[in-house]
Order: sequence, then C-alpha cells, then structure tokens
Amino acid sequence: MGDSNVPDSTGRRDFLIRATAVVGGAGVAATCVPFVASMNPSSDVLAKAETEVDLSDITPGAMRTVAWQGKPVFILRRTPEQIAASAASAGGLDPEPDSRRAQKPEWLVVIGVCTHMGCVPNKEGPGWVCHCHGSQYDDSGRVLRGPAPKNLEVPPYRFAAENKIVIGTT
Repeated sequence: MGDSNVPDSTGRRDFLIRATAVVGGAGVAATCVPFVASMNPSSDVLAKAETEVDLSDITPGAMRTVAWQGKPVFILRRTPEQIAASAASAGGLDPEPDSRRAQKPEWLVVIGVCTHMGCVPNKEGPGWVCHCHGSQYDDSGRVLRGPAPKNLEVPPYRFAAENKIVIGTT
C-alpha cells in the first residue's frame, strides 16, 4: 500500500506554504512601515507646533505679530481703557464675552486671519480692519461689521511664565 521510498509530499507542501506566507508577510510589513511612517508630520512641522513668545518688551497698547503654523498671531497688550471697553461689550455679529477670549485681561492672543476670506486685518484705532472686504473687529477680536461671519480665532496657548506664552498648547 504505502511505499516507504515515496516522500510525504503533504508535509513538505504545508511547510512550503507556511514559509512562503511568513516571508511574504514580512515583505508586506517591510514595505508598509516606511509608507505609514511617511504620513507622520515632518520635523519642520513639529517644530512649528509650538511657538514661545517673550512678552516682556510689549508695552501697554502695543501689539506684536508672530508666526504659528504658518499663520500670523496677534498678541495685544491691552490698556485699562481697552480692557474696560472689551468687557463692556459682547461684540457684534458673533457675540462672545471678552472673559472667554482672553486668559488674562491684559493680554489678547488671536489668529490674525479674517474669518471671511483669509486676509490679514490691520490694527487701526480700536480693533482691526480687513481691507479686503471691510470687516471690522474690536480689541477682543470680535467681528463688529462686515462680511466676516465669526470672531478672530483664539489659538490654544498657555502662560509658561508671567511674561512668556506658548502658543500651540493648553
């Protein structure tokens, strides 16, 4: 019945199938790892994830613009008059209390991009004016009039020290 000189082809075939599957699986994994790793943010993007800003040389009433994630961020050191005016108003088209927009009343931090078409507003008198289409914002970054539908966005930020903020983290 069974000839002892004939090799067992079933055992050898199973071994070859398993070995091929293991080698093929390792090849797929070796190919996928670089592809998946390429979807991670690059080192220059990670470097821009946070921006530290020294506030010590910004005088009351003055503003500094810094870059964060390729966008301008307005940092306004408000005077007592600006703070009082911002606290007394809820804004215009997109009402929001000033206390929700500024962690410390003296400091306003907003992304300086008009919420209508993405232009950069200019600081003019009390607030900002976007000359592209005429939107106006108050000293709390709230839209008062114009085609802009929303207030200037407040980025995530925290005070790392009394005179230092880190934009990009909370």
